[in-house]
Amino acid sequence: MDNLKGKVAFITGAASGIGLGIAKACGRAGMKVVIADIRQKAIDEVLPFFKEKGWPVLGVQLDVTDREAYAKAADEVERIFGNIHVLINNAGVEAPMGPVWNNTFKDCDFIFGVSFMGVLNGIITIVPRILKHGEGGHVVSTASQSGLYVVPGAALYCAIKAGILGLMETLASDLRGTNVGASAFCPGPVVGNLSATSKEVRPDILQNDGPAAPPLQRKTEAPSGEAPDFSKLLMSAEEAGERVVRGIKRGDLYILTHTEFKESMQQKTDAILRAYPDQPMNPDFRKAFSFLTYNPVYESQTTPGAPDWE
Repeated sequence: MDNLKGKVAFITGAASGIGLGIAKACGRAGMKVVIADIRQKAIDEVLPFFKEKGWPVLGVQLDVTDREAYAKAADEVERIFGNIHVLINNAGVEAPMGPVWNNTFKDCDFIFGVSFMGVLNGIITIVPRILKHGEGGHVVSTASQSGLYVVPGAALYCAIKAGILGLMETLASDLRGTNVGASAFCPGPVVGNLSATSKEVRPDILQNDGPAAPPLQRKTEAPSGEAPDFSKLLMSAEEAGERVVRGIKRGDLYILTHTEFKESMQQKTDAILRAYPDQPMNPDFRKAFSFLTYNPVYESQTTPGAPDWE
């Protein structure tokens, strides 16, 4: 989608953090922005910013786990703004860190319900509408660098983000031949408030009994040997948002943020390749199962340049 001006962007989890950064970038690109979030107070706090900028904006309170409410929200957006062109599935939560066997079933139901089923609910609700109007569009779902390269003690989070990655790769494959694209957004460390919002929106029925487990401690050091100043290392939500908008315009399959992870990804890729048995390939197998051994969607990804925004 080269020209986003006047197009409608439906963004979940958009009232703070990365979601708000994406919403601002969409506003700067001339889009009509839908701030969808479960927290009405947070929506009310951010709407004035967009109105002061003169950017068309609509706030919609939405629990992404509520499928009926999702459809009603889409209807409302279409009634006020017209056709939806860009869906950004950004709403997500986190669960307590630590060994996965220490997580409760309530932790599982909470994080999978919002962070994975919420993405599926968005795709199943909105994508048919985008395809039907035929004006073109794009779908972005927020995964994570942790969906590409796991972090110890974050099994539920990493599993969901890896699942979103596979979901978006498959969606992009299924959308080939249409004028609708799909991207997996896999940011590294970005300024946000996921821990606070996760506690705020967790429903009473999914609250754990008893005291919370102590937070997982990680040892990190700056080159000097002292604790690093994370405020100087984290990417701003606004820059992350600009990278998402650039990825939509470019039609990227993957939208990544930090080149510092390239060596980590090489390590993982090498490990996977080493795991294949050292045995001859069967050419008949490759022909018969070509739909499993070749997917042209991966050839579409090119390398973006350095950021060109201020």
